[in-house]
Amino acid sequence: MNITETANNINSENPLLTLKYEPAIESLGNEYYDQVIAEQFPQHTLRWRNDAILPTLGLNPRFVKDEDFINAFGKFQGREPFLALRYHGYQLGQYNPQLGDGRGFLYGQVRGTDGQLYDFGTKGSGKTPYSRGGDGMLTLKGGVREVLAAEALHRLGVRTSRCLSMVETGLNLWRGDEPSPTRSSVMIRMSKSHIRFGTFERLHYIQRPDLTKKLLDHVIEIYYPHLHNSQDALEDKYALFYAELVKRVAELVAQWMAAGFCHAVLNTDNMSITGESFDYGPYGFITTYDLYFTAAYFDYYKRYCYSQQPEICKLNLELLQETLKGIIHENDLDVSLSKFGEYYQAEYRRLMLQKLGFANLANLQINEVDHLLSLTLTYLHETQVGYHQFFYEMANSFDINWRDDQALVMSKSEIFPGIGKSEIFDNWCFLYHQILNNLPIEKIEQVAENLRYYNPKTALLRPVIESVWEQITEVDNWQPFYDLVTTLQEGK
Repeated sequence: MNITETANNINSENPLLTLKYEPAIESLGNEYYDQVIAEQFPQHTLRWRNDAILPTLGLNPRFVKDEDFINAFGKFQGREPFLALRYHGYQLGQYNPQLGDGRGFLYGQVRGTDGQLYDFGTKGSGKTPYSRGGDGMLTLKGGVREVLAAEALHRLGVRTSRCLSMVETGLNLWRGDEPSPTRSSVMIRMSKSHIRFGTFERLHYIQRPDLTKKLLDHVIEIYYPHLHNSQDALEDKYALFYAELVKRVAELVAQWMAAGFCHAVLNTDNMSITGESFDYGPYGFITTYDLYFTAAYFDYYKRYCYSQQPEICKLNLELLQETLKGIIHENDLDVSLSKFGEYYQAEYRRLMLQKLGFANLANLQINEVDHLLSLTLTYLHETQVGYHQFFYEMANSFDINWRDDQALVMSKSEIFPGIGKSEIFDNWCFLYHQILNNLPIEKIEQVAENLRYYNPKTALLRPVIESVWEQITEVDNWQPFYDLVTTLQEGK
């Protein structure tokens, strides 16, 4: 059997290769990417397959074999071309024109059963023209961390990319931030789009407004189709696009903040044009409500610390304006950006009230719940009690009798003995008790259900990640990792 026949057999038998791939970005022309080849790895061991998202691709997990994942996303058989996308970006505040896909490429684009176009992007697939002296590889620990982050954030309601597969590749890598040599992996990330703010910034840098407009038309057509197809929007679709992007990004960062998540590397090349979260490197979940929590060891000045995320995302939107000014009137850009804070506060308030148990409930007094939220954040900040633990303990100890007796509020929680006498906590308990009193008795069970759903017991804190990684690196035991993924996905 010759090479062509072998490839045809792989394609016809592998459901991951018979998906209807669409050349959406490829059709834009080679001004936006470089064609590259994938690394040939010495080993292919499937460590992760995300069966939970296969139905979105119209696939039944029972009919997709592990070997299908390995052939498609480890050996990279049966598909081409692979596209390394070109982009620039502001990194830690400094413009860098030497960027681009340096350890990954666009594998392909597939229409989901929901009608949306999804990108398959690699991470750790080898050198490209943008590797800048790097090896183009991904450590196994880096792959493990990204799988965990994406699944945790998805369950917490964050608009995020997810990992479709991760294959261990048998290479030994040397890294300054991990004990080396360390194991390697290649990952497939599934997201709405790999087009970044930096994709547009590069076009402005090389002075190609024609390519900017072409790309913007593509983005609106594919990812903002309601603007593209609306006759009323034809004249203003570009301004409406930016206005909606501002709203999407503001809501995304509110989702991070409510989840207690610090992305850590909010450079403009890590900002998606669809307002979706992706690329999880040195991220971290806060242990306590520490406004200056910083996940990246290299962020010496805390530019991307937890509390700075809203301002940084707003700044990144402002920097994006520079490349859009030739298409969108400057006043329209400024008016849209001025609403960022309003969108952020509305989404953050909604999400935090969910965590407090008050999702989708009528009969709530706005001034009371807003005061409760303010007291909650003040209490968490001043006491530095565990952020995730506090909300889980609310859910775990909630009792219908809280409605009748203020003294019972949180009294059976594990954190109660360590709270001590606190005026803020007393005021918080009184107000929570008061709000419950204002709700009809039949709504109290809904409060309990909200608390349980929005406040899982397991938080993806650093010791939790290290505990599963220790089992992998010391005895190659992957079961704790799989158990943790399941726990995160199920919100336990």
